[in-house]
Amino acid sequence: MLIALAAAGALAAQAVAIAAAPPSPSAAVAGEWPRHGLDAAETRFSPLSAIDTANVGRLGLAWHFRFDRSRGVEATPIMVDGTLFVTGPWGVVYALDARSGRLKWQHDPEVPAGKGMHACCDVVNRGVAVEDGRVFVATIDGRLQALDAHDGRLLWSTRTFDAALPYTITGAPRVARGLVVIGNGGAEYGVRGFVSAYDAQTGALRWRFHTVPGNPADGPDGAASDHALESLARPTWTGEWWRQGGGGTVWDSMAWDPELDLLYFGVGNGSPHDRDLRSPGGGDNLFLSSIVAVRRATGEYVWHYQTTPGDSWDYTATQHMILTDLAVDGRTRKVLMQAPKNGFFYVLDRASGELLSADKYVAVNWASHVAPETGRPVETEGARYPAGQPFLVQPSQLGGHNWQPMAWSPATGLVYIPAQENTGFMMKEPAFRHEPEHWNTGVLNPPMPPDPAVLAQARASMRGHLLAWDPVRRTAAWHTPHAGSWNGGVLATAGGMVFQGVGGEGLAAFDARDGRRLWQSDTWLDILGGPISYTLDGEQYIAAAAGFGSSMHITSSALLPRTGAPVPGGLFVWKLGGQAAMPEPTQRPRVAPPPDTGTEAEVAHGAARYARYCMQCHGAAAVAGGGMPDLRHSPYLSEAALFRRPLLDGLLAARGMPGFAQTLTTADADAIRHYIIRMAHTLAQLPAKD
Repeated sequence: MLIALAAAGALAAQAVAIAAAPPSPSAAVAGEWPRHGLDAAETRFSPLSAIDTANVGRLGLAWHFRFDRSRGVEATPIMVDGTLFVTGPWGVVYALDARSGRLKWQHDPEVPAGKGMHACCDVVNRGVAVEDGRVFVATIDGRLQALDAHDGRLLWSTRTFDAALPYTITGAPRVARGLVVIGNGGAEYGVRGFVSAYDAQTGALRWRFHTVPGNPADGPDGAASDHALESLARPTWTGEWWRQGGGGTVWDSMAWDPELDLLYFGVGNGSPHDRDLRSPGGGDNLFLSSIVAVRRATGEYVWHYQTTPGDSWDYTATQHMILTDLAVDGRTRKVLMQAPKNGFFYVLDRASGELLSADKYVAVNWASHVAPETGRPVETEGARYPAGQPFLVQPSQLGGHNWQPMAWSPATGLVYIPAQENTGFMMKEPAFRHEPEHWNTGVLNPPMPPDPAVLAQARASMRGHLLAWDPVRRTAAWHTPHAGSWNGGVLATAGGMVFQGVGGEGLAAFDARDGRRLWQSDTWLDILGGPISYTLDGEQYIAAAAGFGSSMHITSSALLPRTGAPVPGGLFVWKLGGQAAMPEPTQRPRVAPPPDTGTEAEVAHGAARYARYCMQCHGAAAVAGGGMPDLRHSPYLSEAALFRRPLLDGLLAARGMPGFAQTLTTADADAIRHYIIRMAHTLAQLPAKD
C-alpha cells in the first residue's frame, strides 16, 4: 500500500527552493564507491543511471559471496579499482573481485570470543575505509588496523582503548586528509565516550575528543576537548556521574566538509539512560545526544547542537548525517541534515551550528515541538517517567530512525529515511545498582509473558516505512509502509531509484518520485547496511551485504517478520540480466524442550530475571535471532544442573557467554530455566518464521 502525502504549503514559509548544485566534498572516481557514504558529505546518492525505473525489473543476481562465519552483518561495501571491500562479523575483512566475486584476500583480526559479552548489539562491523592503497578497519576489541589493499598485509595496528574495559567498536572509520577517525560503543556497560584521530601512515594518535567530563579530581585529560569540557560541559553535569562512565559514545555517524575542513560526529546516549541516576541534580549533560563540529586537523571544538538535552530515553544523535546546500529564505545555506532517534528531522547550518528547522518526521509524544528561539524541545508532562510512574514513549528506544543510513537525492530534493513507528515502556528500575560489565540502563525491562496474544499485539504496535522527507517544505512527500519495523539502509540513484533492504524480504527498489515498489529480490537474509552502486566494463551493479544480527534481531527477534537460521551472511551483487541462482535458506535444527513443570511463581520470577540479564542476547520471549543460541531449543535446558553451568559457573565464557555467579542465585537460574521452558511450549503453537 502506498500512502501519498500532500505537501503542506504553510510549513514552507521559511524555505523557497533547493540549491541548484549540491556540494561535492569528495568527488568519487567515476563508477566507484570509495567512501562509506560514497563521498565525504555522506549523501549516498549514486550518479549512475543505467538502471532506471523502466528497466529495473530486469535486475538479476550476478553473483554472491558467503562469509565463513555467522552472526550479524551491517556493513556498507566499498568499491575501489575493481575490488569490493566488505566486513563480516567480528570485523573480518573480505576483498572480492567486483566482477566475479572471487576472493582475493581475507583478513581475520582474531578477536577473542569473550569480547562479545561487551557487545550490546551483536559482534557487527559497519565497514572499512579505503584510501591511498590502504584499507582501514576497526575491531570490536578496540584495534584500528591498516591493511595493504593489494594483498591484505597488516601494515600497522593501534589499540584505541584498553580491551579489558567494556568498550567496543562497531562503526566504520572515516579518512579525512591524512587522518583516520574512529569512535567506540559501550554506553550501556558504563564507559566514557570519545572519538580519536590517527595518522593514516603510521597509526600514531593525533588528537582525542572526550564527549563527557571525567572525574574533576583527575584534572584535564590533555585532549583536544579539554577546554570545551571545562567551559561548556562540566557545568551541565551533577553528582558523581564519572563513577558510571557517563556514556556519550561516538559509535557510528560522521561527515566531513573539506572546504570548511570541519569534521562532524554524532554523540550517543548517557550511562545509565535515566538522567536521575547519572546526574541527580539535572542538567543538559553535554555532549550527550549532540552533533559536534571540530577542526579536522586538531580536534578543536567549533560548535555543537544538542538534539535531546538531558537525555533519558536513549535518544542517540549517532544517526546518519548528510551535508548539502539548501536555499533557505532565499539564501543558499551550507547545511547538515539528521533524523536522529528522537523523532525530529533537523537542518543545521554546518558552518555555525545554527538551527534552521526541526520537525517531527514520525509520531512523537515526549516533546510537543522544538522551540525555534531556543532550539530546545518542549517536553510533555510525565515524559521523564518520575519514580513509580511508567511512560509509554514515542518513539521508543529504537528511535524513529536508527543507525541504518538514509540518502539524499539532489534530483528530487528529498531525503529517504528508513523510518520507524514504535512505542516504548519507560520506568525506573527499582533499587538500581551499577554492575560492572553488565547491562546498566537504570530502566526496567518488562518481561514478555508466555501469552501469544501479547506477542501478536507487540508485533502490531511496531511499524516501519520508507519515508521521503522534503527538507525545504519541511514535510513528508510520501511514505511506503513495510511489513516489519526493522528495515535497512537506503541508496538513491540518478536513475530515479531508491534501493532499500526490507526486513524479511531482501532488497527492494522504489520509484524515487512516489515510492512505488518496482522490484524485489529475496536474499533470505536481511540487508541492514546501505546498498551501493558501481560500474565496470559499462555495466552498472547494485551490491549489498546481508545477514542476520543487530540489536533488534538479538533482543526482539520475536517481533520481526523473519528471524532466519544461524547461517553466515554474505555479499549479494545484482546487474541487468543477471542469471545467478539465489542460495536457498537453511533450516534451524530443533531440540524439543523438556516438560513444563514450573509453578506460576517460578515462571514469573524467571521472566523478570530473564528480562534483566538474558534478553539483550537471547531475545524477548526467549526467541533468539541471527547467530545467537535459541535457549528454547538448547541442550542445556534438559536438566537444571546442566543449565546452571554456563549461567553460574561461566562454562562458556571463552565463547562470549559471561557467568553471572556474582549476580544470580541457583534459585534465579532455575526460575529462568522454567520461564524459557514455558515460553518454548507456549510459542510452539505459532508458525515457525524461519
